[in-house]
Amino acid sequence: MSPRKDRWVFSFSFLLFCASSIPTRGSARLLQEPSPQEYFRSLQAGKASLAYFNRNVSPGPQPFLEQIEDSAEALQDYGISVVKVNCPNEDVSRYCAKENTLRKAYLFRGNLLIREFPTDALFDVNSIVANVLFALLFNEVKYVETLADLQNIENTLKGRSNMVFAYVPATGTAEHRAVMEAAFVYGTVHQFVLTTEATLLKDTGSDEPDVSSARLLFCHCQRATDLTQPCRRTAMEQALTKLNIHRHLKLMAAPLVTEVAEDPEKVSTVHLQLGLPLVFILSQKETYEADRRTAEFVAWQLLGKAGVALLSRDLVDLNVLLRSNVALKTPDEGVAIKYLVLEDANEVITLVEDKNKVKQIQEDEEEEDEDEKENNSQDVQDDQVVEAVSRDKKRELHLEQILALTEETFDSALSETSRTVVLFYASWEAVSLAVLRSYVEVADHLKGVEGVLLSRVNCWDWPGVCTKENVTQFPTVKIYEKRERSVTYDGMWGTEELTSFITLSRVSCPLKLATIDEAEGYLRGDFPSELSSYHHTSLLGVFSTATSEAREAFEEAGNILSGHVTMGMYFEDDALALSRKYEVSPPALLLARGGGRSVEGIALSKQSAQDMARMIRYELLDVFPEITVQNLPRYLQLGKPFVILFSDGDIGQVEGEEMLKLAKGTPQRVFVACWLNLKKTPVGRGVLKTYFATVPSLPVLVWVNLHAGGQVFQFPSEQPITETNILSWLEKLKAGLEIPSSTLSEEDWRPPLPAYDFLQMMETAMPELPLLHTSHPRGDMPRRQPPESPGADTTVQEEPSQENKAEKVGSPGRDLRGTAPRLAAREKQGKKHSEL
Repeated sequence: MSPRKDRWVFSFSFLLFCASSIPTRGSARLLQEPSPQEYFRSLQAGKASLAYFNRNVSPGPQPFLEQIEDSAEALQDYGISVVKVNCPNEDVSRYCAKENTLRKAYLFRGNLLIREFPTDALFDVNSIVANVLFALLFNEVKYVETLADLQNIENTLKGRSNMVFAYVPATGTAEHRAVMEAAFVYGTVHQFVLTTEATLLKDTGSDEPDVSSARLLFCHCQRATDLTQPCRRTAMEQALTKLNIHRHLKLMAAPLVTEVAEDPEKVSTVHLQLGLPLVFILSQKETYEADRRTAEFVAWQLLGKAGVALLSRDLVDLNVLLRSNVALKTPDEGVAIKYLVLEDANEVITLVEDKNKVKQIQEDEEEEDEDEKENNSQDVQDDQVVEAVSRDKKRELHLEQILALTEETFDSALSETSRTVVLFYASWEAVSLAVLRSYVEVADHLKGVEGVLLSRVNCWDWPGVCTKENVTQFPTVKIYEKRERSVTYDGMWGTEELTSFITLSRVSCPLKLATIDEAEGYLRGDFPSELSSYHHTSLLGVFSTATSEAREAFEEAGNILSGHVTMGMYFEDDALALSRKYEVSPPALLLARGGGRSVEGIALSKQSAQDMARMIRYELLDVFPEITVQNLPRYLQLGKPFVILFSDGDIGQVEGEEMLKLAKGTPQRVFVACWLNLKKTPVGRGVLKTYFATVPSLPVLVWVNLHAGGQVFQFPSEQPITETNILSWLEKLKAGLEIPSSTLSEEDWRPPLPAYDFLQMMETAMPELPLLHTSHPRGDMPRRQPPESPGADTTVQEEPSQENKAEKVGSPGRDLRGTAPRLAAREKQGKKHSEL
């Protein structure tokens, strides 16, 4: 259904809902005029009626009769009949008594009297409808006078239901009627609460409220989980009419954030149907959680003013600039969706509240596009890490769990904790800032782990510490054990890899085992409790008393590999019995894969610790591995050709078994047999496009030698993937009988922009100053300033002073990260070398 048709249907439903509020002069015919006996006989259980007892001899209050006649049709829409009972002159019963016939009206439900109304309280149609519904809805609408009463109702509703809190200056008004009519419709969905106390309106937190005007607040108690905090409230900014209340409650019932997976042009939500704009936050799979938090933050700020949707770029092919991160769809017919680049969530809010903001942003982007065309030759980011840091430069890092060390505190911190992890970084350097983000996530993973202290040293501020610790590159991570020894991390900078390294470093490497039972248990995977969540191949070194030299090399190799592998060592008197069980002689290595189901024995020859560490790394490699971004460097270091099976998902059982036989049957592993899952490692599609220009049908088997020639061969697609067929194909390759599908370029990867020649730049800028005389007299050294780098001034947040701590506290989810760089269209320091 088109948005225009949606809005027409919704408008028609509004008209139906509001029809009962239009009084009709001809409605007097709905008014019944029975005798008292006839009236009471006609009362039905559960049916409500409003009765006015009148004497024929009495002229009666004519204005009141006119109003009660006019209200008959409005009340009939709610199932309430209006009756004028004619009392005979001789009837002196309670309701026909002289004093009652002139001054009171009665509300009955069946034969039960609900309420008596003085006629002066029923002065017009609004007051009649409001007071009658108020009396009937005594369970659905609670009246409160104090803040304590309101809080008690809130507390009972938390986690269960929402509340509609209304303030009216007086009962019987049009606003009171609108609230009661809304309660009649929505009273079973929300708890309605009413007050006429102006002080209570002020106590709810409204900023200097106008007590002469009615107000309505929607209290989100169903979402509340903290009983000590009040429910979040959303005020209705429009006047209290039945139409506006209905509209507001419809908006409150809509999802806070709508997740969409289709073209925004086709999306229609209740917000668009009600004439409000819809904001799209553009996201992608890698940053979904952060973008979801951003969308929720924006949605709360714009609740009742606009809708918010989360649109995944992975699911919808958008023909817009990659840097766009926000889209705005208005309810106006024929107006195109606007795709924008905004810095943070506050700009999104301003975008909705200030209609001129859209035009201003688009004009800015047009100016920037013109600048880009003029400088097209320079419009290339020459460092992806710098670009990523620049993109997220306003994202505040929470460094509370990471201790900042100085020259004064460094030594004492290392001696107070059994294991101290130190990140040495430079606050102006892009890779350091990127790693610092991973380090913060590591701190979250290891929160509460005893005996591990995560700390950091900014080498720009404390160069003496870094020089003393022999830190020659940034960033560097070292683990210190009570100053006795340190281990330097040399792996990848991802959160998972760093966390694994720190966790594995908590266990001695090699771990010395005292009995054969402990050694056997180690081979079965009975690791120390610190490694309960890690699953590694068990590697056990077995040594006799006569192999002390090999044992010392093994221990040194363990120090080299600490944090990367788990190693055990057994050198007791009965070590010979353990080695014989697995048909090896000490010194030997025992490798247990798959929880000890198979144990492989490897004899150790005389070799250095470095050679032994290299051999252990090699033996721990999988025979038929799945290649990922993380483990690819380990296999590239072997310097061997690759036979890769590319698959769109898990490989079939038959193909897997045949490839495993191929890998195990190849003598000395002359090539690396492996496979790559394109669903888990999407970059594989780019690899295939490099090999073949277009992605071939999957699965596809490929031979590539990255170390010699770069030729790429494709296994014949018409042949089944079996060990025999693959070996036959490899023989043809060796004999030169196959034509390569492509040959990779031998050119080195270079930055797209030339490097700076700083000396030439200095000579050009200041030709009168000889370059060999740039030193400064002692005492006149200029103050050292860090090189400018995108984001260096705001990404690393040092501990703030007490004065400005409050100013630095931000709401979660305010940064627009992820799919679109927040500052890509605003600040392009990295793209044009403007940091100089």
